[in-house]
Amino acid sequence: MSSLSPGYNNIEEIVEKHSDMLLRVAFTYMKNISDAEDIVQEVFLRLVREYPSFENDEHEKAWLIRVAVNLSKNRLKTAWFRKTEPIYDLAVNFTDEEKFVMDAVMELPSKYRTVILLYYHEGYSIKEIAKILAKKESTISSRLQRARARLKTKLKEDFDYEG
Repeated sequence: MSSLSPGYNNIEEIVEKHSDMLLRVAFTYMKNISDAEDIVQEVFLRLVREYPSFENDEHEKAWLIRVAVNLSKNRLKTAWFRKTEPIYDLAVNFTDEEKFVMDAVMELPSKYRTVILLYYHEGYSIKEIAKILAKKESTISSRLQRARARLKTKLKEDFDYEG
């Protein structure tokens, strides 16, 4: 077993600190808790193998998110995933209100789901999301605006239907 770099004296702390957030990120892509858990595990394996040097906590968090997004996208490109229908489960710890909203969010294309999650749930700015996803700020801003519009329409329809 290889030893961790000096910055990783306590890998358990990093796992504890970021697991839930990474699970939500992976879940937005995979739409399945089991697959999302696999992605999170792969993220932490990559962290242990590569043990990159981070400038600060935000850099660490951004690196972990970027790896989770890339691994999720790569997994979805595999032939097996392209030929299967995901089993949608919402076992992530959300309140009833959050589950209602997450149902609508999960119906969005992944490019919108990710931006919504990073902006609203993780609290990143448009500039930070652009950097994490390696996109232009204007692209992220447009995606966020389009996602909001779609969510507004969807949630209004669902609310009117249930009311």
